[in-house]
Amino acid sequence: MLSAILFGVSSIDTVHILSLHGAVPEVAAALMPFCEVYGSLNPLSSSESRTSEEPSVYMVFSAAFLLLLRLWKFYKPPLEGGGTIEAALTLEHLMLLHNSHISLASQDFAPQNEVNSSMNQTFYASDEPVYIDNYPRLRAWYNQNRSCVASPLSNLCSGSPVHQVANKILSMIYWKMTGSTSSSGNSSMTLTSSSLGGSPTSAGEEPYQRPVLCAWEVLEAIPFVLEAILTACAHGKLSSRDLTTGLRDLIDFLPASLAIIISYFSAEVTRGIWGPVPMNGIDWPSPTQTIRSVESEIKEILAAAGVQTPSYYPGVATTLPLPMAALVSLTITFKLDKSLEYLLAVAGPSMENCASYCPWPSIPIFGSLWAQKVRRWHNFIVVMCSQSVFRQNKEALAQLVRSCFTSFLGPLDDLSSPLTNQPCINRLLGSKISAHGVPPLMAPGFLYLRSCRFVQDKQHLSETILRLVVEYGSKLATRWAETSSSHLKSGQASLSIAAARIKEVGLLGASLLASAGGLHLAQDLFRGIIPTWLLTIREEKHGEETFASRMFEGYAMAYFAYLMGTFLFGSRVKAAPCAHARRSRIFGVHMDFMARVLVGNVTLGCDPVSWKAYISCLVGLVVSFSPAWVREVKHETLVRLARGLWGWHECELALALLERGDLLRWGLWPSFSV
Repeated sequence: MLSAILFGVSSIDTVHILSLHGAVPEVAAALMPFCEVYGSLNPLSSSESRTSEEPSVYMVFSAAFLLLLRLWKFYKPPLEGGGTIEAALTLEHLMLLHNSHISLASQDFAPQNEVNSSMNQTFYASDEPVYIDNYPRLRAWYNQNRSCVASPLSNLCSGSPVHQVANKILSMIYWKMTGSTSSSGNSSMTLTSSSLGGSPTSAGEEPYQRPVLCAWEVLEAIPFVLEAILTACAHGKLSSRDLTTGLRDLIDFLPASLAIIISYFSAEVTRGIWGPVPMNGIDWPSPTQTIRSVESEIKEILAAAGVQTPSYYPGVATTLPLPMAALVSLTITFKLDKSLEYLLAVAGPSMENCASYCPWPSIPIFGSLWAQKVRRWHNFIVVMCSQSVFRQNKEALAQLVRSCFTSFLGPLDDLSSPLTNQPCINRLLGSKISAHGVPPLMAPGFLYLRSCRFVQDKQHLSETILRLVVEYGSKLATRWAETSSSHLKSGQASLSIAAARIKEVGLLGASLLASAGGLHLAQDLFRGIIPTWLLTIREEKHGEETFASRMFEGYAMAYFAYLMGTFLFGSRVKAAPCAHARRSRIFGVHMDFMARVLVGNVTLGCDPVSWKAYISCLVGLVVSFSPAWVREVKHETLVRLARGLWGWHECELALALLERGDLLRWGLWPSFSV
C-alpha cells in the first residue's frame, strides 16, 4: 500500500498539482521519516528478493527518496509568498517553509470562522516543527552530499566501513560488466583495488552476489565508486560501454543511487577537471543524425523572439565532458515506461541543469541525443534547449528582455508611432499555438516566462531591465514632444497619456523582474541597483537630454520600483510576521538612503531633475496606495524625508507622509515653515 501511494504521488502531474496548491513543503516533511526508516532497514538476501512479489525495501526507499529530492532540488516557492528563487533550494529552507506554514495556521484559528478553524486545527493538530537534525541518517547523507558538491572527494581510508561497502559495490558492477565469477584473478578486481587503494575482494566472497546493506550505507559509498569507475574510464582501463552498463546496474540495484550519480557528475562538470570525449558513435553515442536540425530549430525559435545566438560550426567536433557524456549515455538507456516515471522525472531536470553548465553546443548535443531516442518529444526537447540558452548567455538574455519591451511598447527609436498607441499583449505573449508538425515558435514574453526563473545572473537581469525602463522613459518624453504642432497647442499629446505610458513601462519592467525571482531580487533592487544608478555619473548625450526626458526617467524608475515592491511585498496592513519584517527592512533601508541624500550626506551622480521626479513620485505612490509601508519606516527617516519635500514646496506630500506615519500629532510639521 505504501509503495503504491509513493509511486502514485511521484507522477509528474501529481507533483505539479501539489506545487500549485503550495503543499510541497508539507509533502517533503512527510517523506523524511519514510526515508530515515526505510533507508536504515537491511533488505532481504538477493535470492529471497528475486522470488518475492512484494516491493523491496530498496524500492520503497527509492520512491520516497527520489520524490524528496525532486521537491528539494526543483521546487520553486510561489512568488506571492516571498519565496527565494535560487538554482536549487536547501532542504533546511524547505523545512523552514513547512514550519512557517504550521505557525501561520495556528495563528489563523480565529473564532469568527469556526468550521474552517476546526478543520485546520484537525489537520495541523499532530504537526510539530520538522528539522533535518531529527533524522540523523538523512542528515549525515545530506552533509556528505553538500561536501561532495563543494569540493573533490578526499582520500578514503583503507579498511574503513565505507571502503568495504564501496569494494562490494564495485565487485558487483564489475562482475555484471564482465560476466565473470572469479574473485581475485580477474583484472577488474585489480582495478577495483587500485582505484580505491585497498585489497581486492576476498576469495571466499561471491562477487556476483548483491550485497545486503541498508540504503544509507550504499548511498554513502557511491561517490567513491563513481570516482573509481570514472577515473578508470578516463585512463582507458574501462570502456565507455562498460561504464554505462555499470551505472545502469547500480541503478537497477538501488534506484535511489540515480540521485547520487546526478549530483556527483553535475559537480564534476562544474569543476571542469575532466577532459572532453568525442560523441562519435563509436565510444559514445553520436548526435550527428539530428544535431543540425535541432540547432536550426533552436535558432528559429530564438530568432522569432528577437534573439541571435552563435552558430554551431560543422568543423568543430561534437564533444562533451566525460561526466556529462556518461550521464547522457546513462539516461538514454531508460525505457519510457510509466513505472519508471519516478526516475525520468529526476533525470530530465537534472540533465537540463547539468547541460547548462557546459559550453555551447553541449545543450544541442544533449537535446539531439534525446530527440533521436524519442521522436515524439522532438518539439518539447527543442523548446527546452532554447530556454537553456539564457541560463549563461548574458547577451542573449539582454536581447530577449529588449525584445519583450519592443513587442509590448513598440520600438525604442520609432518616433513616428503615435503616443496613443496601446501596448500589445498579443505581441508580448503570443496569441496562437503552432500547428502539429510545425516547428514551435514562441513570443518573446512567453519564452522569457519559461526561462527567467532559471537565469543564473539575476543581478545582470535586474540591471538590464532597469536600464530599459529608464531608456523608454526618456524616449517617451521625446515622442511626447514630437507630437506637438507648431500652430496649435492642442496638437500636443496629453500629458496624462504620456503618464499612462510611463506607468506601462514601469509595469512591464516590474512584471518581468518579479517573474524571475522573489524577495532577494527586490532587496538587491532597493539596496544596490537603484542607489547605484542614482549615484553614478553618466555622460550627457548632446541634443538628446531635455528637461522632460530627465523627468520622465525619474517617473519611470519610481513606478518600476513601487510596482516591484507591491508585487513582492504586498500592500496590506496585515501580513505574515516574516513578510512584514522583510518588507520593513528592505524598503526601510531604501527610505534611509533617500533621506540621507536629502539632508546632504550623500552626493548624487544622476541629474537633479531625475532625482526629484523619482523621490516625489515614489513617495506619492507609497503614501497614496501603500500607507502600511510608511508605518514600518523609522520616524527619524520620515521626518527627514518630509523636511526635504517641504523644501521642494511639496507641502501636501510632506504632510501626507507624516500623517501616514502617525507623526502629525507630535507637532513636527509647523517647524518646516520656518
